[in-house]
Amino acid sequence: MAILRVGVISAGTIAQVEHIPNLLHLRDKFDLAAVADPSPTARAFIETRYGLKTYAAAEHLLQLPLDAVVICSPDPLHHEQTLAALAAGMHVFCEKPLCYSAAEIDQIIAARNSARRVVQVGYMKRFDPNYEAALAQMPGSASTLRYVSVEVNDPDAWPFIAHYTTSLGKDVPSNLIAATRAKQAQQIRAAIGDADDVAVRGFATAYCSSLVHDVNAVHGFLDALGVPDGDIVGATIFAKGDGGQGTVSLLGGQALWNMCHLTVPSLADYKERIALYFDDSVLELEFPSPWLNHQPTRLLTRTSEGHVWRRTEIRAGFEGAFVRELTAFWDACINEAPSRNPPEHARRDQALLCGLARRHIETRKAQLCAQR
Repeated sequence: MAILRVGVISAGTIAQVEHIPNLLHLRDKFDLAAVADPSPTARAFIETRYGLKTYAAAEHLLQLPLDAVVICSPDPLHHEQTLAALAAGMHVFCEKPLCYSAAEIDQIIAARNSARRVVQVGYMKRFDPNYEAALAQMPGSASTLRYVSVEVNDPDAWPFIAHYTTSLGKDVPSNLIAATRAKQAQQIRAAIGDADDVAVRGFATAYCSSLVHDVNAVHGFLDALGVPDGDIVGATIFAKGDGGQGTVSLLGGQALWNMCHLTVPSLADYKERIALYFDDSVLELEFPSPWLNHQPTRLLTRTSEGHVWRRTEIRAGFEGAFVRELTAFWDACINEAPSRNPPEHARRDQALLCGLARRHIETRKAQLCAQR
């Protein structure tokens, strides 16, 4: 079996909790050669715990003879690091969001095509066994779809990773932090236009860090039903940027898609629900916190015949979606299997999220003008 020699860029939470342990677990497919991170604390932890070679800068890692990289760095660095890896002839697995704007993703698509390499985005929900089962168990059709609901409340990772052994570096050089923040501000305003701090924060977090997963998952459902992209009819960023909401009209108004995320920082509870309502049935997925490996997503279908009401719960398996997406990445790189989460999907998702942010900005400006 062919083995991919791979490096990991950034040793933050997602790398320490998921990708580094999972790559080491999949040693029949991956040879994890090195990890790059600007934090001396994080590098020392990776070296001591895993015996891995580390580098302070991604540029040094990209000079190694690697087949692929897994990019877990802060979002504003994804664009430049993906392009650099492709230029070095490497396959790329990049955490979401791939980039903030569709224009940046277009550059990555062109570079991928030129390099003839795989680029896969870290949308692990597409590999959830119960998400796959939901696609196969769709109880309705485009002609019977009425409503799509997405609801998320999230405290972030802290309640769900306390049992992991991690060492997240708080000693990243201040000049690097400042430069990354400046890149983020520049990239976001290029994506959504002139925006106040609340809109920028909400776009980066509620939309691009959280709802991006659900947007991608719902796009998968709509594709399975043959439902084309809809029209944005409303969007709001609220709770000082901790909340993001959006509404999309589907099928010319036949159906509506409403989505909402809210960070509830001091509540150790996580709920994420996607429900599709049809004329005579409902399909519902309730996801656990993504940090809780092997805790199954709950898949329910509800139907009735007259007054006889039936609820069916399906459990398709307990495999970890984070592991399955890496296995699929290996398969695409080695066996040229179709990539399930290519940049084209990320482009579509970001185009919608940018549209929601711009709608919020337009609505907010109109409200302020009306108050004067």
